[in-house]
Amino acid sequence: MGRRLVPLTLDNLQDLPKRCRACVFWELDPVSGAAAVRTGTSDLEKESWISAVLLDWGSCGRVVYVDDIPVGFVLYAPPAYVPRSTAFPTSPVSPDAVQLITAFIMPGYQGQGLGRVMVQTVAKDLLRRGFKAIEAFGDARWREPACVLPADHLLAVGFKTVRPHPSHPRMRLELRTTLSWKEDVEMALDRLLGAVQKEPALRPL
Repeated sequence: MGRRLVPLTLDNLQDLPKRCRACVFWELDPVSGAAAVRTGTSDLEKESWISAVLLDWGSCGRVVYVDDIPVGFVLYAPPAYVPRSTAFPTSPVSPDAVQLITAFIMPGYQGQGLGRVMVQTVAKDLLRRGFKAIEAFGDARWREPACVLPADHLLAVGFKTVRPHPSHPRMRLELRTTLSWKEDVEMALDRLLGAVQKEPALRPL
């Protein structure tokens, strides 16, 4: 089974699940988001947001492919680019952190470790770029796929609660104190990207 994590661009935006392609829950403030949905321009707003973040800040997401089939994605950016985050009761995201905005794995591909690999990929990218931490708002009452990630999943991949809340705790993954974890990330990514190859078998003369 071949797995690839490819940077999100306008070229592969169409590989996101249909409901996520035009979702602007995080990308716009609540009033602007509702207006975009009402006028049918949310898909254009999504493209505009991704384009602006790519130009201003750089890579802000990854698309996951298994045997060249898009099966999931992850989105992240500094909180200044995520207007909806200010509406959460546990905001703001810390100024030294990048926000893990949302992620999704298609049914049928869940439970295979892809969620952890996505977080590791984001961590590796942000370590390279000099950031100290990743933060996310969790959904402590999660029941079904939505724009806010389940708090239990965030805990399972290494996040810790920094501001508790019955519905939406703010959670954090420290990068500067996880050097051994960083090595695990490197190894996992090397395996994922095919950088670690098996030694060729010696052929008898």
